[in-house]
This record gives sequence, structure tokens and C-alpha cells, in this order.
Amino acid sequence: MPRKVMITCAVTGAIHTPTMSPHLPVTPSEIAEAAIGAAEAGAALVHVHARNPRTGQPDQSPEAFAPILGVIRQGCDAVVNITTGGAPTMLVEERVKPAAHFAPEVASLNMGSMNFGLYPMLDRYPQFNHDWEKPYLEGSKDRIFRNTFADIEYILTTCAENGTRFEIECYDIGHLYTLAHFVDRGLVTAPFFVQSVFGLLGGIGGHPEDVLHMKRTADRLFGDDLEWSVLGAGRKQMAIALQSVTLGGHVRVGLEDNLWIGPGELARTNADQVTKARQMIEALGLEVATPAEARQMLALKGGDRVGF
Repeated sequence: MPRKVMITCAVTGAIHTPTMSPHLPVTPSEIAEAAIGAAEAGAALVHVHARNPRTGQPDQSPEAFAPILGVIRQGCDAVVNITTGGAPTMLVEERVKPAAHFAPEVASLNMGSMNFGLYPMLDRYPQFNHDWEKPYLEGSKDRIFRNTFADIEYILTTCAENGTRFEIECYDIGHLYTLAHFVDRGLVTAPFFVQSVFGLLGGIGGHPEDVLHMKRTADRLFGDDLEWSVLGAGRKQMAIALQSVTLGGHVRVGLEDNLWIGPGELARTNADQVTKARQMIEALGLEVATPAEARQMLALKGGDRVGF
């Protein structure tokens, strides 16, 4: 049987700001519709952030997530992954609230503190549509995205009773060893859904050797218990996705990670990127995993046991 490849779609995130693309989903209805469209195109999992519908600023309140999650659940069967990363400006107590409240099947979990440099994007935009955008990007020059051992433990223990499993986001090699530490302590159990992140300023680069190094290290640490996926930031999104698929891994796409569909062409929808990833996977003789197959691979509790 052809190998099954999971596609995750991260539909809006907290990196890009509304000025950067008119197609970035901002309102609850736009975010929900983007997630449903991605699922219809072949995404087994949809990774969800919320935003202020007027300004587009990241919003990690449960009230901001509620209208998004309800519409997604009614509109498709995709696995809903709620961020606990929020935005680098937020403390962990704020970031974990939606996952703790809604008890999703999957939540994201960042495995280490890091520089998170967004400020180079300032040079691309002479002016911004909202007052918060420029300071948000400028501030990343002197901002640490905090994910201490205590923060990670706080998220794991806060969500321990609700059956949520985690998309473990690893931006560098040391983050894999941090995950191994929490595995040794029994706070994270197999199977391990590791999302390796490439090309963000402050994390590991996007060179093919960087991808190989992450994959070799993850394989050595977690072996057969590993479900390895990648996201490539910006223009290397599909090249890194292709390398992951050829190495036996899964892929993540979406406007959180990359606003473009090709050179000089903004992606109009998240579904466009999912479709491109699906075509690549199927051209290699593989099959895209359904939500049901993703639930089996990741040992999830099922969509009927969430709190939304």
C-alpha cells in the first residue's frame, strides 16, 4: 500500500501582519472558512490561531477562538490543532488558555526559548495599515520567544487531564533533546508528532543539510515512535516539504508559514498551498492521509471528545 502523508495547514498564525497580504485570514469567519477550504483540499490537520477581527492583531483569548472552532467542526472532519504558541509577545499563562478550555485533539507546543526575528520584514513595506504592526516587527530585534522548561511543563500539566496530544515544534537541534528530556520524565508519550521548523531567523536554517541533520537526530532519539513533519518558512516551503516526503516524513503548509504560492505571486487561499503539496505527494506515488488516518497515526482521542 502507498505510504500515507499527513498535510497540516496553518491558516493564519501570528507572524505575518495584515499589510503583508490582503488574503491573510483575520476575522473568525475568514479563519474558519480558510481551515475548511484547506481540509477540503486535503489537509488532515488544521493549525488554528485567532486574531482581532478589526486590526488583525494576535488574540489568544478563548472568546476569540470560540466562533472559529465551532464553524470548523461543523464544516469538516479535520483534526483541529490549537496553538499554545500564540505570539512571542505573550506569556505562557495567556497562550495556554484556549487549549486548556477547549481540550482539542492536538495543540502545538514549542520546545525552547529563542530569538524570533521578524524585523527584516520591515524593509519590504513602506507603510502599514495598523498602528501595532510596525512596533510588533521592530520589537522582535530585542525579544525572546520564551519557552522555558517551566513553561513547557506548565502547558503539559495544564492539558494533562483533557487528552490533548501535541504537535511538538522544534526550531533547532537542542529542542529535540528538550523533548527527549520530557519523554524521559514521562510528561510526553509516544507517538511523537515532531514538527521541525526551518528558515526562521533565530532557528535552524533551511539548507538541505539542516533538514537531514534534524531528521537524523529525531530518528536517533525517537525511532519508530516518531511521526516527523516539516514546515519551511517563506520561499523554501515546498522545497523543504518535498525533502521531507522523500525522507519518509509529513508536511505543513499554510499562510502562517508562507504568504506566497510562487515567485512574486501571493497565495490567494490556504487551499492553494494544500493543493500544491497534495499534487507533489501524489506525483511521488504516495497518498495524502485522511483525518481518520491521521488520528490513527497520532493516537488521538477523536473529534467527539473535544470541548467545542
